Amino acid sequence: MIVFGLEGTAWNLSAALVDEREVLYEKSATYTPAKGGIHPREASQHHAEHMARVVGDVIAYARENDLQMDAVAFSQGPGLGPCLRTVATAARALSLKLEVPLLGVNHCVAHIEVGKWRSGSTDPAVIYVSGANTQVLALRQGRYRIFGETLDISIGNAIDKFARTVGLSHPGGPKVEELAGKARRYIPLPYTVKGMDLSFSGLSTAATEAAKSHDLADVCYSLQETAFAMLVEVTERAMAHAEKKEAMLVGGVGANKRLGEMLDIMCRERGARFFLPERKYMGDNGSMIAHTGLIMFKSGIRTPLAKSCVRPGFRTDDVEVTWGPTNS
Repeated sequence: MIVFGLEGTAWNLSAALVDEREVLYEKSATYTPAKGGIHPREASQHHAEHMARVVGDVIAYARENDLQMDAVAFSQGPGLGPCLRTVATAARALSLKLEVPLLGVNHCVAHIEVGKWRSGSTDPAVIYVSGANTQVLALRQGRYRIFGETLDISIGNAIDKFARTVGLSHPGGPKVEELAGKARRYIPLPYTVKGMDLSFSGLSTAATEAAKSHDLADVCYSLQETAFAMLVEVTERAMAHAEKKEAMLVGGVGANKRLGEMLDIMCRERGARFFLPERKYMGDNGSMIAHTGLIMFKSGIRTPLAKSCVRPGFRTDDVEVTWGPTNS
């Protein structure tokens, strides 16, 4: 079975072909703003302008290699409305053209499923961290239950916001990580965990203020250490509550080596295993949509055209998981 997947919730437009064993082909085009953060209208225009080339390259690969596509999967949400609508329109057209079923995929669930597929994890507590999302989840009774999440902005947005205010170029996360490696001391910053939830907006603001009177490398290091310690605390409690012996890190911010290191230390101290997918599967990619569409298709799920409307606020725990060990 081969599924075509199309991702385009925010920065990255990406299309891929996946079968049960491997990623067969992937093509991407990334939107980069001239300054500041993402502009939804501009991002959607970028996707529209590059859609024919990205999708066309993948279709051409399939034809050249005599590959028959069995379904078309697309990122239905969550994400930026204009970007989602551009992708959904293309996916519907391709589904009709090829006369194959359509599958609307939850972007967050796709991060989890591709992470499990590529890392070998089977039943983890999941730390999902990206530019727009921060959630700690675990599969319980047929859904990915959210044990903890951000109360305001995501960790990715918090780091990027700080980076912009101190003059670091886009993308800010890697620049902050690089500077953190040159730090000489820790500067106390607000540590905000409320029950099982987290808050990052005050931390970002405090780091910005600290940068006015402290070495920037020290502030970057302190920002990372504080934010990541908050995530590790909530993850450890989620693992205990859900009785999980595995933890898996997914999402674009998961590419940060220090965050992975801290989670690995926590897992080893608990006698648990830590899983980290390959770096290329951490950010948004068409392969994760195609793979999740494939396992959804095999479990009997289809998305009729009448129900293929985009869902910008599509929550992870809205998805009924009808594949794999759903009742752990």
